[in-house]
Order: sequence, then structure tokens, then C-alpha cells
Amino acid sequence: MPKLRVGEEAPNFTLRDQDGLEVSLEDHQNKNNVVLFFYPKDFSPGCTTQACSFRDSYEDFTDLGAVVIGISGDSVESHKKFLDAYLLPFTLLSDPEGEVRSLYGATKALGLIPGRYTFIIDKKEIIRHIFTSETNMQKHIDEALRVLKEIN
Repeated sequence: MPKLRVGEEAPNFTLRDQDGLEVSLEDHQNKNNVVLFFYPKDFSPGCTTQACSFRDSYEDFTDLGAVVIGISGDSVESHKKFLDAYLLPFTLLSDPEGEVRSLYGATKALGLIPGRYTFIIDKKEIIRHIFTSETNMQKHIDEALRVLKEIN
């Protein structure tokens, strides 16, 4: 798996969102900073906490000119149910084969479950920050907001 570093160009990808529509990273080029977070599974306790924390801070992200995108291996249908159940205002992308996860090097935690990673990507598609923590969900949000403030 590639080990991406801060300062490198973020690899482009195209995946289907919760509505079955194709979404690409390049859709946001020169428009928005992107907070791209990889998480293990819809409806699991930790992932629900993390997603709801992003939801609760969503206005802070949009005020900083950023879009929030979550990626997991769950299906489009699962993402739709997850979004509806928790009123999530951001996009969730389905990566059932783990191709984008692998492309970004968002490896498995403890060799068992997909890892929890957050990438901050600027408008020029340069990776500005990478954060990983399996247990500190709020830190993903705090780190993302801190870096976005620095970028702006």
C-alpha cells in the first residue's frame, strides 16, 4: 500500500455516493478544501460517534470552505440508511473492494478492521495533513478544523 505524505498530490478517485451518483475528488479541485475520512463500518458505535461529531461541527467545516466526505466499504444502500438515521449532512462514498482505502494507505487497525484515517486536502489537491486514531474520534474533527484554519 502506498504511504502518502503531507505535501504530495492526493490521488484522484471516483466512487458512488449514498444516492448511487459518481463522486470524484477532482470535482472539488480549485473549489473546496476536502476533509476525507476513512472509517470502518456504518452503524458501529465508534463510527457513529465519529460521523455524528463531523455532523455536529459541519457548519464549522463549511464556514472554512471545506466539504466533508466519508469513505467505508459499506454499500450505497447502507450509507443511505446511515445518513438518514443520523441526519448526516455530508457525502458518504462506497468503496466495497477497498481500492481507494488501499490507494490512500488507510490500512487496517491491528490487522483486523479497516483503519480510521482523516486526510485534509487543499483546493489544489495537495495533502496538507494526515491523522489516524482508532479511539479518539473527536481528535479527527479537532485536527481537521485546526489545519483548515491554518490553510485559510
